[in-house]
Amino acid sequence: MELNQNLAGTLAALQELIEVVAKLRSPDGGCPWDLAQTPETLTPYVIEEAYEVVDAIKNGTQAEVTEELGDLLLQVVLQAQIASESGQFSLQEVAQGITQKLIRRHPHVFGDVSVQSMDEVRQNWEQIKAKEKGELSPDSQKLSTKLSRYGRTLPPLTAAMKISQKAAAVGFEWENIDGVWAKFYEELEEFQQAVAEETPERQQAELGDLLFAVIQLARWHNLEPSEGLQGTNQRFIQRLQKMEAVVNRPLSDYNLDELETLWQQAKAQLAKE
Repeated sequence: MELNQNLAGTLAALQELIEVVAKLRSPDGGCPWDLAQTPETLTPYVIEEAYEVVDAIKNGTQAEVTEELGDLLLQVVLQAQIASESGQFSLQEVAQGITQKLIRRHPHVFGDVSVQSMDEVRQNWEQIKAKEKGELSPDSQKLSTKLSRYGRTLPPLTAAMKISQKAAAVGFEWENIDGVWAKFYEELEEFQQAVAEETPERQQAELGDLLFAVIQLARWHNLEPSEGLQGTNQRFIQRLQKMEAVVNRPLSDYNLDELETLWQQAKAQLAKE
């Protein structure tokens, strides 16, 4: 009985959310901002909300996790609402699709397949996924075809790491770390030359090559570049907070030498904490 009541409450809450989003998108009394949105204009919010969920799980309270999951759920409902208005698909189809996918990809739970380890579960999942997406044809088995999906669907740092890992797995790899460092310095020199002499397009391309070389170094040392950069971002903000805590006017009023002194003081203080 309690399970049925919880389910009824959940369905009622989802229905209310669906109705609120539909009202926001209604030409009759809806919200001008929501009415102006398209699937494309909302994609930055999908990414932003997903990252905020991750941050809340790592650093927030239960209330913050609940709130951020709600914001992410809103993006799902809003995308489905916009699609349903033009007859493309509905939220019902979204839910049914993922439900059927979960059943198909867990034959050891919903079928008669036996597994002995998590590795077998993962292997089954990948085989079923490849079959569903038609990735068993000769063309789909090409490394470039597989890697192109990472380049399209993952954040750039994550995609670069995944691409380099898959390429290394088939032998596209340096013999030792010295070769990786040599590649880094080669790309650094080419980037410096591009900044000094070449077009913005070439500068951008060389910057990408340099970042990719840094990611190879991270891979060889079993480091995660996204986590490293995230840590740097946080440390930068923390040092600014320390600086602002000891000054009596905006940081923009200080000259570079004064800012450097404040920065080093903040860095030393944080190192002691």
